[in-house]
Amino acid sequence: MATLLALEGVSKSFGALRVTDNVTLALEQDEALGILGPNGAGKTTLFNLISGDLKPDAGRVLLAGEDITGLAPHRRCRAGIGRSYQIPHPFSGMTVFENLLVAAVFGGGMRESDAAGLCADILALTGLSRRANQLAGTLTLLDRKRLELARALATQPRVLLLDEIAGGLTEHEARMLVDTIQNIRAQKVAVIWIEHVVHVLLACIQRLVVLDFGALIAQGEPREVMASAEVQRVYMGIEA
Repeated sequence: MATLLALEGVSKSFGALRVTDNVTLALEQDEALGILGPNGAGKTTLFNLISGDLKPDAGRVLLAGEDITGLAPHRRCRAGIGRSYQIPHPFSGMTVFENLLVAAVFGGGMRESDAAGLCADILALTGLSRRANQLAGTLTLLDRKRLELARALATQPRVLLLDEIAGGLTEHEARMLVDTIQNIRAQKVAVIWIEHVVHVLLACIQRLVVLDFGALIAQGEPREVMASAEVQRVYMGIEA
């Protein structure tokens, strides 16, 4: 399989604190990659470096072999990097459908006349068709999470970054979210997913990486990584 996204020796510090430490990582076409790590491990900073919200102090970010390290976030979005955030912030006074139109037109660069059909398809894919005309500010938490997914998809990403999207959901809601993400995966969208709800993450991913103090300490088949003594010590506080 061809590499879609690559990080080469990426580092980022805030003052004396190094939050991303020489991370080298590759995402293959259509792959679902999970990221685990304790709080403060540098997971969200890594996403910020991929999406362009932060610039690395060292290293490169490549998309389909092209160096995008210097690209602004809006240009990375149009190049094919879509992102959700831990706390959804939709345009509360707009309808669900209008939120998707904004994402498709301004994030994805589509003409509004062309975007309507795409947005309708994404509403169906994410289980939001019945909420299309509802104001986004009135949605339940689960539907706000779905809208966060839908807005990212409306930019037509090649890579979808999911940042703790299962956080705050009940077990039943989390299972429904897994179904939605598996539907998205069936559309051949590559995914990188940061999550603390481990069983939800393991239900969707093909490969798992673990960060600690900004450094990559393990990667591989998810259940083998979770069985690692180092991962259990760092992430779960279990001494071998």
